[in-house]
Amino acid sequence: MKIKEMLLSACAVVAVLAGTAACTSGGGGVTAGAKPKAAPTADAVCEGGVYSWFNVDKRDVLTGIAEKEKVARKGAALTHALTRLHTPRIAVTFEKGSRAVDAKAVLQALAVHAGVAEAGDDGVSTVFADVHRPAQNLDDGGTIIDGVGTVVRYAWVEQVTADFRYACGGGKPVTGRAASWVVDGSGLLECSTPIEDAKEGEPALAAARLSCDPGAPAAKA
Repeated sequence: MKIKEMLLSACAVVAVLAGTAACTSGGGGVTAGAKPKAAPTADAVCEGGVYSWFNVDKRDVLTGIAEKEKVARKGAALTHALTRLHTPRIAVTFEKGSRAVDAKAVLQALAVHAGVAEAGDDGVSTVFADVHRPAQNLDDGGTIIDGVGTVVRYAWVEQVTADFRYACGGGKPVTGRAASWVVDGSGLLECSTPIEDAKEGEPALAAARLSCDPGAPAAKA
């Protein structure tokens, strides 16, 4: 029985950014019909600051699992649906200081720091920073396997979390926590087959311990 782990196709996200423009008069007065320029607020966005990252955690997390299923012939289709266990968050929480940076900028900076995107990569970093991105779709339309045995199907994502400090200009530093995910995938395991090089916390091992019988070879690290 072969154990498979597959990556699902990544989302394609297009971000449209709207800019604003301010007009001022050339002299000391205000041109008739024009609005006076507003004074900067304490929460104005400050660009070009410096991030410091702490407690960065990047790991594969089990997000969905199906009950074990007995397969008696090759080429059979699995029928047990995945049950969602975890919905990864895409969010930035500001803990201290004025909000001098927006959430999207924080997440894009984290994507580069964590190595899931390169600087200037608007593809991966835009997806990573999209707080409106829907949760991973666990309904993949079914799976056909090429072996027999007691099979468990599972899903996972690569989740990234980190604490940050952002210093910009003469204002007080901003601190907070950022979280997102970048890769989603699915896998199959057979309960009587040990998982090669299994380590604590890995999605496959967690899935085996949840769905296989107690003491099954696949559930042992």
